[in-house]
Amino acid sequence: MTVFVTGGAGFIGSQFIRDWLAQHPSDRLINFDKLTYAANLENLASVEGAPGYSLVQGDVCDPEAVHAAMPDACDLVVHFAAESHVDRSILSATEFVRANVLGTQVMLDVARARKAGRFLHISTDEVGGDIPAPRAFKEGDPLEPSSPYAASKTAAEHLVNAAVRTFAIDAIITRTSNNYGPYQFPEKLLPLAISNMLANRPVPVYGDGLQVRDWIHVADNCAALHLVARKGKAGSTYHIGGRNPRTNREVLGMLLGILGKPESLLTTVTDRPGHDRRYAVDCTRMEEELGWTREVPFEDGLRRTVQWYQDHADWVARAKSGEYRDYYARQYGTQTR
Repeated sequence: MTVFVTGGAGFIGSQFIRDWLAQHPSDRLINFDKLTYAANLENLASVEGAPGYSLVQGDVCDPEAVHAAMPDACDLVVHFAAESHVDRSILSATEFVRANVLGTQVMLDVARARKAGRFLHISTDEVGGDIPAPRAFKEGDPLEPSSPYAASKTAAEHLVNAAVRTFAIDAIITRTSNNYGPYQFPEKLLPLAISNMLANRPVPVYGDGLQVRDWIHVADNCAALHLVARKGKAGSTYHIGGRNPRTNREVLGMLLGILGKPESLLTTVTDRPGHDRRYAVDCTRMEEELGWTREVPFEDGLRRTVQWYQDHADWVARAKSGEYRDYYARQYGTQTR
């Protein structure tokens, strides 16, 4: 089987690749990644020597580069590549529109030209917007994005669905809630909070910190993605979540308890514009149609995540400082292979 993954050097993409090659060591897997600030090839060190694995540095917005990298009739395309940090999209939306909208259309065009098999598009629960309690966001509900990031991912979904309708491609969309776990770039809430707490630095809390998010371990998410890739129904959308809603303050309080740090480290900052109060996805379809179950309890997963960041302080320091680019040069030489 031949698998083409975009954005595989990122947090979730690298977990997907590590798990896929562990389960399917004879498969050919091409990782196509632009290697932007949030990518990290250290995340893939364990598969670097795998016989079927290769890395190609390139931009999903470049049709010629994608066409050259994607083999004819590859069995599966998994499209992770995206700009994903909401705060950055508020500061400037242009790159989000380029990468997430144009990049998705390029991927769809090339996949069709190359006669690829299944196209798995990775989206987000944020396309549903603010979900008032006790309602949960279902696959067929209207899309009401609040941020420029979520709007760009909503547009990408429409392009995928249009390709299904117009060209009858075998495409599936997944929407996932907040992932956590090892190797996450430390601009996101949990790795930022953990690294700041370890250094006894203030941890920023937006507004009252009572925004509700549903947390899922990245390994559980990727297990769900593997299942959808193999058994999902063409043209469908599947929600993947932890059924684990928590306020940001509750999660940060758990981290303080694990690390034995004082609550005084939590520092209130001005809430970001248009901040959604609550996300919640209904995962019934994944559970009943595909038989998916979660394996990692949140409390256990959170402790393991904290321990990973404690044990990988050098990784965090390189990621925060940008020194990982020098690391690439030392460890891998050329970034394209």
